[in-house]
Amino acid sequence: MHSNMQNCRDRSGQSSSHRQTRGSSCESFGFLFFSAFQLLCPSSVSSFLSASLFPPEFKKHKHKGTVRLFQDLIQNLCTYLHFKSVLTDLLLLQFTMSRKVVRASKFRHVFGQAVKADQCYDDIRISQMTWDSNFCSVNPKFVAMIVDASGGGAFMVLPLSKTGRIDMSYPNVCGHTGPVLDIEFCPHNDNIIASGSEDCSVMVWEIPDGGLTTSLTEPVVKLDGHSKRVGILSWHPTAHNVLMSAGCDNVVILWNVARGEAAVRIDSVHTDLIYSACWNRDGSRILTSCKDKTMRVLDPRKGTVLFEKEKPHEGSRPVRAVFVSDGKILSTGFSRMSERQVALWDPKNFGEPLTLQELDTSSGVLLPFYDPDTGVVYLCGKGDSSIRYFEVTDEAPYVHYLSMYSSKESQKGMGYMPKRGLEVNKCEIARFYKLHERKCEPIVMTVPRKSDLFQEDLYPDTIGPEPSVEADEWFEGKDGQPILISLKDGFVATTKAKEFKVHKSLLKTTTASHLIRLPSHHISISTSLSVSQEIQSLRKEVKELKAAIEELTVRVKELESKH
Repeated sequence: MHSNMQNCRDRSGQSSSHRQTRGSSCESFGFLFFSAFQLLCPSSVSSFLSASLFPPEFKKHKHKGTVRLFQDLIQNLCTYLHFKSVLTDLLLLQFTMSRKVVRASKFRHVFGQAVKADQCYDDIRISQMTWDSNFCSVNPKFVAMIVDASGGGAFMVLPLSKTGRIDMSYPNVCGHTGPVLDIEFCPHNDNIIASGSEDCSVMVWEIPDGGLTTSLTEPVVKLDGHSKRVGILSWHPTAHNVLMSAGCDNVVILWNVARGEAAVRIDSVHTDLIYSACWNRDGSRILTSCKDKTMRVLDPRKGTVLFEKEKPHEGSRPVRAVFVSDGKILSTGFSRMSERQVALWDPKNFGEPLTLQELDTSSGVLLPFYDPDTGVVYLCGKGDSSIRYFEVTDEAPYVHYLSMYSSKESQKGMGYMPKRGLEVNKCEIARFYKLHERKCEPIVMTVPRKSDLFQEDLYPDTIGPEPSVEADEWFEGKDGQPILISLKDGFVATTKAKEFKVHKSLLKTTTASHLIRLPSHHISISTSLSVSQEIQSLRKEVKELKAAIEELTVRVKELESKH
């Protein structure tokens, strides 16, 4: 009997040992499967599925419930296989959306870079006036900056090549009796610049080719018509000698500079301070933004409102607006929470913006600079230390963020070089002139390309310096499309032809200025006299002078012979 009991214990021990071995085998297989699953699945999917397919008890269990755990495991695996197609579709959708975020554009990798210190303009006392204008204007010959001056207003005009430290005694343009608020070079003559001031006047100046040697105090023409300070100036893009000015008297005036008179006066449209005013590409429309929170598109000759939008931005701070491609309008402003915004509008449907994007919470007004050749708009905030740039396209969301140039020092103003003044061989698509407190720093925007050849996709035909209509023709109703030039031969190759055109235009402007200085009963003389007619009249005067000299010589000889 003892032996029977011993046999039973042996059999029961073998049975329990057999069960323990089976449990250990199942446990080992389970952990092996768990580890393999974690290795084969991606980390994000593995962490998600491990929590649902493998409960925490699976890792901690001893010998109990192994079979039950495997039954739950099989059930969860079946559930996983059932939803496998759904998860796959979600992953594919996420991958497709991520691919769409990276939009194909040749301007994606545009980068900005400041020039070296020896290529900056140093020791210049930039104006401390708190006025939201550019404070700087630049063309392929000169860079002009509004500076501090005692006893009136002044601005400095430097040849582009005169870099480095500027002497304190360098001559300025100082004809205004009040601080200068805005300056702008004429697009059709690189030697002509207009200035608006707190003394309520607009003055047009002529800068000699080599720059100033003495301070300039007498303008070519002085335009009086505003009753308060003049803070906005803009030359017509295609018509010769047409200038727009806007003052704090809520009046917009279109000047015929050659005649020295106000041809159009728009004084009943704006009910408050005008923040910005600009032309469209061919000069057939004017776009203004006003303190009354209304953005208006005007007919410049009639002075009537064609389209208007109330509260393009909900905030009370200044709004800036410019025309972009296809007649659309890009505006910058502020939200009710003082967040800076950029929006794109279609004037034919002013109800809702095509897009409205919030940028940041800075307080500086964003100055937009639009390049119609590339479709890139640059936003420069006064007081900021960065320049954001976006690409405007026909695809939603229409305004696509590209990148941002950042620096350490804030900007007090910004000048924008016309496309014909860029170095095309270096794939330069924009150049800014950033005003610091004591210097002007050029910033170059470049598209990285390996080839040194001319990049036709970056440089389509651009607006040249030649006007397409004269002032009298434009005011009579004739519109002119911009005359385009090719940059294929490079900036150096096109300089000679451009200087010849500018010289021809300069003669016309100089002739007009002499006619303007005549008394009022001579102002009606036509300013369209050709250069050949002027030369003929000069030759006639020279002949008359020679004849008079000969007569005097003969008389002197007669008197000498008598004595």
